[in-house]
Amino acid sequence: MAKQTLQQIIDANPEAETFRFGDSAALCNQILALVRSGAKTATCEALSVYTEGEDAYPEVGRRDVALNWDGTPAVMIETIEVTTRRFDEMDAEFTAAQGQFRDLEDWRKSYSAYFSKHGQFAPDMMLMCERFRVVEDYA
Repeated sequence: MAKQTLQQIIDANPEAETFRFGDSAALCNQILALVRSGAKTATCEALSVYTEGEDAYPEVGRRDVALNWDGTPAVMIETIEVTTRRFDEMDAEFTAAQGQFRDLEDWRKSYSAYFSKHGQFAPDMMLMCERFRVVEDYA
């Protein structure tokens, strides 16, 4: 079967949003490998990304397309849970589901650096926390 183009995927799933994991090609590739292996079944982002209109807020049941860094389709995921919590209320169980951190302290260090790099870190900042499952792998 021929590989589907991003346009064909979006045409067949008009509600789908597209996004990239991470903020660099290397991180995107690392995270996609964790998603494909099943080690990563959750993610989080600053709630302000959604409330300021930059991205569509995840919705339970919606299927979205995670892109490779070059913009080609990587995987389709389906959102199975969306919650919000403060950065300083993150727990070890959710960080483990993110698949890329040694422990909660490693998560705090990595995400505080990530949010600081993007000019939005505060210990009491609100996060969108999403759990998902892979529906299709386009590799």
